[in-house]
Amino acid sequence: MTDMRPTLSAADPYLSLAGRIVPGGHVLPLRVYYEDTDFTGIVYHANYLKFMERGRSDHLRLIGVNQSELFGQALEEAPGFAFVVRSLSIDYLRPARFDDVLEVHTSPSEVAGASITLHQKVMRDKELLVEAKVKVAFISQGRARRIPDALRAAMKATQEEAARQGARPD
Repeated sequence: MTDMRPTLSAADPYLSLAGRIVPGGHVLPLRVYYEDTDFTGIVYHANYLKFMERGRSDHLRLIGVNQSELFGQALEEAPGFAFVVRSLSIDYLRPARFDDVLEVHTSPSEVAGASITLHQKVMRDKELLVEAKVKVAFISQGRARRIPDALRAAMKATQEEAARQGARPD
């Protein structure tokens, strides 16, 4: 199996845009643009899902999972594969507005055979705006399949580090 932890800094000169790894997970800062808001100037509810997707993607990038290589490997192992959101529980607590600077916090809470459950929060400074639990499953040809070992190992390492430090990316 191919190592999914290449040296990304040389391959990606914009890696600094991907946020930062913190004990137990990842934090992605982002600014709310006009296009993210509804007619009242408040972030449209579905855009939080986009923000959290970016957080999950950049979390993978910064723990060394090269998604292009991962997809190539997965295609060989499981033709017709896909990562799908199997379940999502989300609580909208406070609104974000145009020009706010937010942080998307992502931490894996469970790594199972065919799925990964992540805890995600959207914060403005120390204020919790949105909290979600997202279960992502790996499927091929309509059936659940085992997550590729490299991704499982990277996520488990993040989870174990959090447990050692008693930390979540708050």
